[in-house]
Amino acid sequence: MFVQVIQGQVAEPEQAHAALDRWMQELAPGASGWLGSTAGVADDGTFIALARFESEEAARRNSDRPEQGQWWAETSKLFTGEVTFRDSIGVMVDVDGDPDNAGFVQIIQGRGSDPDRARELMGQDSAEWAAFRPDIIGSVATEHDGGAYTMTLYFTSEEAAREGELKEAPPELQAQMAEMDALNIGVPDFLDLRQPWLYSPR
Repeated sequence: MFVQVIQGQVAEPEQAHAALDRWMQELAPGASGWLGSTAGVADDGTFIALARFESEEAARRNSDRPEQGQWWAETSKLFTGEVTFRDSIGVMVDVDGDPDNAGFVQIIQGRGSDPDRARELMGQDSAEWAAFRPDIIGSVATEHDGGAYTMTLYFTSEEAAREGELKEAPPELQAQMAEMDALNIGVPDFLDLRQPWLYSPR
């Protein structure tokens, strides 16, 4: 899987939502290899979209379509400043339900000192995590160059997510969480999408 993360500031979230709805209606049918997108706007006006493709080649084919260029030329006017594009160099998906049914999405962005160890830790104890946090119905961990990452967590609801945050984890999961935290360089950024926009091929 290949993921592209698009991020910037918008003044009118509903206009951005309408632009993505239009992409879904008009451009998605011709986007070969597109697997789905997660998007939304956080409380501070930060827009973020994660477009998933079966390969980098599929993403490039989509970007090269004239209609895609025209759509982006119009949509880019909705941003109030610079828009950043970050590509994945690795993706890990963990799903316990249907992320398209998520009522709340949290995105964590940061930089780690040891991506290989982080991957090992994320691959451990998945059954235990599912039992401990049933509010999490899926996650997509996206690696970028230089140890940067974008972690997308899909929750049944924000209320359930907040309740889950307050639960005390079993000792083995606490140790895993502590090691993951220790791998972070600096403090990660959190983006809460209280009204996530979730798209999948029809």
